[in-house]
Amino acid sequence: MSDSTNQLLNNLNSLVTGLFLLTAFGIVAMRQARGVLNLFIVQSLLLAASAVLLGLRYNAEHLYGVALVNIISKPIIVPWLLRKTSPSEVYTRREVTQALNVPTALLIALALAILAYFLGLPLGIAGLLLGAFTITVRREALPLLIGLLVMENGAFLAGIEIARNLGMLIELAIATDGLIIVFIMGVLTRAVQKQIGTTAVGELASLKETTVEPAEKEVSE
Repeated sequence: MSDSTNQLLNNLNSLVTGLFLLTAFGIVAMRQARGVLNLFIVQSLLLAASAVLLGLRYNAEHLYGVALVNIISKPIIVPWLLRKTSPSEVYTRREVTQALNVPTALLIALALAILAYFLGLPLGIAGLLLGAFTITVRREALPLLIGLLVMENGAFLAGIEIARNLGMLIELAIATDGLIIVFIMGVLTRAVQKQIGTTAVGELASLKETTVEPAEKEVSE
């Protein structure tokens, strides 16, 4: 492959990873579960695109399989599982409760991305940090779960950037674990919604264990 073609592939991959990071910022700022999920789908497609570009650049055919696994598991199966297992009203309600307002959250997210850049870390690690930050500031169950999946996306993007010989079997294991987590969390979210009428994590902390006093025995005769 010619140097010009390699340079073009490098530039395209830089563009894709930059857009990947922008979706992580968008997930930090987005306050509606449906929007967060849609941004996660876009981010997962960008992750697959990066795998394809790196596969072309370094003639690593297994990365095509990695891209296919990502496309099937994250943009398709994960949203389907979430919609099947989570209450439908979660996707239409705007999240009101969060630890930080949007401008403050974005400033901290920007600081994390700049820190990763100056430490010489790949953009995937910056995405992982933003996913972890999303988990710390969210108070709704579904965005918390998406934050966890964003961390996984960031870690895997860093993996294929640093160690391009990462086997497809490892990606299959990661994808399977992710799907299991999504299913369990979706079922738990539905159960919590039925019990307390909300999926706000902060509400769970306010629940207190109550004891029921035994009824007084009736005095016979």
